[in-house]
Order: sequence, then C-alpha cells, then structure tokens
Amino acid sequence: MTDNRNMILAIVLSALVLFGWSALSDRFFPTATPPSTKIVDGKQVPLPQPSAAPVAASPAAVRDRRIVLAEAPRVRIETPSLQGSINLKGARIDDLVLTRQRETIAENSPPVRLLSPAGAADAYYATFGWTGDGLAVPGPDTVWTASGDRLTPATPVTLSWSNGQGQRFDIRLSIDDKYMFTAEQTVSNTAAGAIAARPYSLVTRANPSKDPTSWTMHVGPVGVFNGAANYKIDYKDLGKEGDERFASAGGWLGFGDKYWLTALAPDQRANVEAAFRRGPNGSFQADVTPAPVIVAPGKASRYESHFFAGAKEVSLLDHYETDLGIKQFDMAIDWGWFRWFMIPIFYVLNWLFHTLGNFGVAIVCLTVIVRGLMFPIAQKQFHSMAGMRVIQPKMKALQERYKDDKPRLQQEMLKLYQEEKVNPMAGCLPILLQIPIFYALYKVLMLTVEMRHEPFVLWIKDLSAPDPLTPVNLFGYLPFTPPSFLAIGILPILLGITMFLQFRLQPVQDPIQRQVFGLMPWVMMFIMAPFAAGLQLYWTVSNILTIAQQKWLYSKHPGLQASAEAK
Repeated sequence: MTDNRNMILAIVLSALVLFGWSALSDRFFPTATPPSTKIVDGKQVPLPQPSAAPVAASPAAVRDRRIVLAEAPRVRIETPSLQGSINLKGARIDDLVLTRQRETIAENSPPVRLLSPAGAADAYYATFGWTGDGLAVPGPDTVWTASGDRLTPATPVTLSWSNGQGQRFDIRLSIDDKYMFTAEQTVSNTAAGAIAARPYSLVTRANPSKDPTSWTMHVGPVGVFNGAANYKIDYKDLGKEGDERFASAGGWLGFGDKYWLTALAPDQRANVEAAFRRGPNGSFQADVTPAPVIVAPGKASRYESHFFAGAKEVSLLDHYETDLGIKQFDMAIDWGWFRWFMIPIFYVLNWLFHTLGNFGVAIVCLTVIVRGLMFPIAQKQFHSMAGMRVIQPKMKALQERYKDDKPRLQQEMLKLYQEEKVNPMAGCLPILLQIPIFYALYKVLMLTVEMRHEPFVLWIKDLSAPDPLTPVNLFGYLPFTPPSFLAIGILPILLGITMFLQFRLQPVQDPIQRQVFGLMPWVMMFIMAPFAAGLQLYWTVSNILTIAQQKWLYSKHPGLQASAEAK
C-alpha cells in the first residue's frame, strides 16, 4: 500500500513538473531559437525565421521596397559586412543588409535585412540633423548633396546642404569593415550674427522586434546611462507611460533584437539628453542630443558621434568599447547577473570552435573539460556514498531507538556523521556545480550570434534550435508537425536513456527517491525536447561521461557496486 502511494505521489510530482514547466518556460526561460529546419518525407527542409523582414514583393509590404528605394537619390554602402544605401532625402541610413548573416540555413537564403526605408515594410532607419531657434535647419525632406557615390571603409562621404542664410551643414560619414558608422556633424556660419545650433541623432523603427522578450533575455529599447545599463523599458511601456528621458554623461542607446542591434553612441565626454519615444503613428524612436552650441560669425562647430548597425558579436562589442571608448558597449548583450561566469564560458567555447572548426565538437570538448575538472569532486562523492552505505546499520539502530524523539534523532545522526567523517550532502555537490555551467551554456546558445545556424553532424544543422528529427511523426513521413513539447528529437531521447542508465548506477535507499529517479529521465526527455540541440548535446555527453566515471569508480569500490546491483 505504501509503495503504491509513493508511486502515485512520484507520478503526480512528475506531471506537475512537466506541465508546469511547459506553461512557464515561454515567459521565463525561452527554450531555443525557432526551428530552422523541418523534416518532410525524411528530408530536411529549411524554414523561414520570424525575425526576418518580409521581402520586397511580400504581401506584408506597405510598398515594394525596390520602388521606395528608387524614389530618391542614394549613396551606395559597400563593406565586407554591410550592403545598402544612404537616402540623400533626409540624410537617412535606411537600407542595410548584413552580408555575413543569412535569414535561414538554406544555401540560397538572402542576407538578413536590418534597415528599411519609410514607406516599405518594417521601416527602420537612422538619421542625423540639427535643431535651432530662428535658424533654418535641414529637415526630413531636405535633399543633400553627396561628395561621392559610394561609402566604403576606404572612401568616406560628406553630405552637404546650405540654407541660403549663411549657414552650411555637413555630415561626414565614414564606416569600418564591420558595423560601425562615424558621423561628423559640422555647421559653418558665414552670416553676420551668431547662431545657436544643437546637433542630434536618432533611430526610428516602425514596429517592435519580432523576437520575444523574456525574464532571461531582454529585447527592445536598451542603453547605458551614467555607467549603468537599462533593460527595464519595453515597447509596450512607451505606449502606456510616455517618453523615457535620461540625462547622461556619455553612454549609448538604441534598439536590441535577439542577435541584432542599432545603437547611437554620442561623444563619451559630453553631457547629453537621451530619450525613447512612441511616435503618433505608432513607431518607436531613440534619440540623443548634446548641449546647444553658439557659433560665432566666420566660425564652425563640429560634433562627432557613432552609429552601430549589425550583429551583436561578443568580441566586436568589446573591441568598440576598448578602441572607441563607448562605455559598457558589451552590455548590449543581456547576460544577466552571472555575466562574470557566462562570458568566460563563451570565450572558452568560442576558442574551441575556432580551433576545432565545429561548434558541436567544441561543446563535446567543453563537456569533457568540465567533467575532468569535477572528477576530484566526484571521487569525494563516491567515497561519501561508500561511507553512507557502511553506517546504514547504525543509522537504522538510531531510527529505532529514537523514533519517538525527532530532535534527539537529528542530534544523534549528526554526531554519527561527524564520528564516521561522512557528508550526506556530498552527492548533491556535483549537481549543484553543474547548474551554473548548464545555465551559462543555455544563455550562450540563446543570446550569441556566434552560435546562430551553426551545424554539428548529420541532421543537426543548427545547434541553437531544437533537434528537428523526431519519431513522433515518423521522422517527417507523417504529414503533421507535433507541438514543441511532443516533438521529441533523437538527442532528447538519448538524453533520457543516458540519464536513466546513470540513475540506475546510483545506490538509492529511499523508496520515494528511487521511484522519482525512475520517472525523472523520461520527464526530462519531454522538458528538454524544445531546448537548443547544443544544450541537449552537452547534457547527453555529460551523462555518458558520468556513467563511465561511475563505472571506473565502482571498480575502486567493489562493495558499493555490489550494494547498487542488489538494489
């Protein structure tokens, strides 16, 4: 009767874990990037990604992007990482694709489009200008004159416009071979009187990001103000609570997607006013403005700022923080409270990848390194388990003697542990140490563009997405797609099997614990099914190494092996 009750209790607890996790994971712990492939009739077919903007001919487009791009004169942008153009009407950087990033894993996939002009789908652009009282300044309809027809890392371009009242405005744009623009805004005054002018830069996007935000990953308005990162503002906040304004010494602000970022970085030595706003047409804007300057007759005022538009590559963000002095630019990636631990894990994994050439192999090697470092702890765990086995008769005697006096029983058992020099919690230590490593790898797979679309072997084409090969629909031969928590791939199945074999080697005394251990591998198989394949790979390899480790240690402790087999 007691065993049946224990089994029912274990099943109920497992069901609560399984269904409770499914209900909460999307909000607090998104499991992986959207699936990048689908198995159809046994063949792997690439899927479009929700973060990709509609193509020009898409029905979702407001107008055909090609038509919008042809409506105004433009300057081409050509770098190893970016392709696009600058709209001379309004001095807007509004046409940009990331040439080294693809929307899907298909060979003919177009590059990721980041910026689009106003009037096309998902309008998203940056511009630079001035404000001033009693001063004719360039506006959104101003057509600028360009000094050249191409912006490249070797050929900067200067946009010029005169207001006919003695003032000339120049925007000198330069770009590196990655994703950073530099804008030098100069206003020259040849009139008889002094003028007051205030430069600004802004980024506008018509729609929120298609990437979801969550408790573990912020997507939306982001910035660093007075040396502190701000992840608290969501797109919905701007609609309900009005503008978000900041006075800051340097810093930066912009809009972050899961992998992409647009950011304005003012002169880091200047005091600026920055804001996130919701436009009357439903658009979103980030802008930054330094203090106004007085330009005397015959003088000019120059102001330099930066605009980043590209992928949030970890080493590149660090480079811009160091070389350009942009304060805490690496905070564009929301690592969370344990960034001090996660970033080293990323750099080790990234070094292994560049050394070995395959992220899956790098994850396997990282697992071996982690298990190797934890081997001394595992030895202590097994010694403690052997000690616990030895004192079992004494523990039972104490339980019988003090069964009606629980406080005294606890005191005597603690005294017994001290006399025999055993630690009943030693078996939990390896698991506790694995948790931060596992979470760090989860964040690396979720956040870093370096892991995006990286293959392993065979059917694993994207380690940041779930395992697409599932027997639930006979590996794609049945014409339906199972929901994520039922689409149990090969890796989650291997994870469940290896966890079951690992638990079988554990000499467990408590009957409820033994029954929970019997069910937990299969519950975890369902829970882990929607997670990134890289995370599933890490856990499966870790289980295999643990089994091998346990077998070896059992050979050193024959008595423990015999008791485990008896159980």
